[in-house]
Amino acid sequence: MRAQAPDKYRLTLDDSPWASTPADGMNGAFDIPLKGMGHRVMAHCIVSDGFDPVTPVPWEHVSVHVYEYGRARTPTWLEMCLVKDLFWEEEECVIQYHPAKSEYVNCHPHVLHLWRPKDVPIPTPPKICV
Repeated sequence: MRAQAPDKYRLTLDDSPWASTPADGMNGAFDIPLKGMGHRVMAHCIVSDGFDPVTPVPWEHVSVHVYEYGRARTPTWLEMCLVKDLFWEEEECVIQYHPAKSEYVNCHPHVLHLWRPKDVPIPTPPKICV
């Protein structure tokens, strides 16, 4: 993940269950206007850098859903790319999983997730296959 969170978009309100401060690093919730989309689009992101001394999970994670004119919808590929570039470096590889049906969790109908393991490189197919 990037060394610096986009703090100007961080949710710090006392009534937010995901409220955080810059001292929390990349962890917290962020409402990010997605510029260049040609209309009013806001990405709501919940972010974890995978560091928790109590229950460590060695994965970086960003969940994303968007609001367009105040209505929730699933993010597009381009919107997910914009979010990816806010939280990870340009050359870092992240994953969107399609889990086995038995492992599927859906807490919000419009959320997509970006994942990156902290301790192992992500295998990728050769460019010729893509």
